[in-house]
Amino acid sequence: MLSFRVCHGQTQRLALLLVFLLYRAGGRPEPDEVAHPLVPAPPPAGLWRTGWSEQTGVTRGMLGLERPRVERRRAVRVGNLTVGGSRPALVAGPCSVEPGYVEQALALAGAGVDALRAGIFKPRTHPDSFQGMGLVAMPLLEEVKRRTGLPLISEVLSAQDAEALGDRVDGYQVGARNMQNYRLLEALGDLGRPVVLKRGFSATIDEWVAASEYVRRRGNDNVILCERGIRTFETRTRNTLDISAVVVARGLTDLPVIVDPSHAAGRREWVPALALAALAAGADGLLVEAHPTPALAWSDGPQAITLEALKGLVEAVRLTPAPTTAPDP
Repeated sequence: MLSFRVCHGQTQRLALLLVFLLYRAGGRPEPDEVAHPLVPAPPPAGLWRTGWSEQTGVTRGMLGLERPRVERRRAVRVGNLTVGGSRPALVAGPCSVEPGYVEQALALAGAGVDALRAGIFKPRTHPDSFQGMGLVAMPLLEEVKRRTGLPLISEVLSAQDAEALGDRVDGYQVGARNMQNYRLLEALGDLGRPVVLKRGFSATIDEWVAASEYVRRRGNDNVILCERGIRTFETRTRNTLDISAVVVARGLTDLPVIVDPSHAAGRREWVPALALAALAAGADGLLVEAHPTPALAWSDGPQAITLEALKGLVEAVRLTPAPTTAPDP
């Protein structure tokens, strides 16, 4: 019987040769057949890519699309509220609808808010956390709308959620986790109702603006961008509020841009200062969590401001003039 002794080095060479032969047999494309990742596709008619053109001979395309500048910025009508109008808007309410929502909404309406948060579907990091009351809260929404006359904005997780809410709400909210749920964005574009699109906590500004195009390409231009803080190395705050995003996004698109200081701060005592900073940066409005008794809130109580603090924001919003058109970059 023949026996062969192969040294370790020969074994490695044979293995590499076998991998190479298998790789070639798999139909590896030749260089000319591979699409070059740095060559951007041509933008659709009436739109052009934001950001860099050619720098040092390399074209770097970005995800965002910049719409042709117009003299007037777009205003979005949500019920009887105009976002992007003569002054910033203030939308407030508990993190999610609770059994006592009617009384809470009446108190918030008495404080002078322009619209109400009305979320009955609540995506949470852990499945054991409160997920919202769901469809059983529909009668609460109907009663609040009847008694306050204020527009209601409710987060949806799917097209089915949006269809179930129907005329009970005046606008849909797409949360940070669903910013790039493209099928949901397209479905909301088809429905035509106003959409508040929150920025994902790890999304760039260009990805955020590009996500809005999924709604707009379906014929629905009633989109409101919402900056709510991004995830950074900082752990003192729940997220890091990117004030610069207000200025940059207003320069990239004609859509209104509002700010949610509650999810950025994570603590109610920091919310008013961040809200004022957002107004100073030119935000078209605020989306704030507020509760008559934050300690009893079913979710996110630590970041919900009191009615007293809310009244201070109402006054600040009414004294703030409408943002001016963003300057050319």
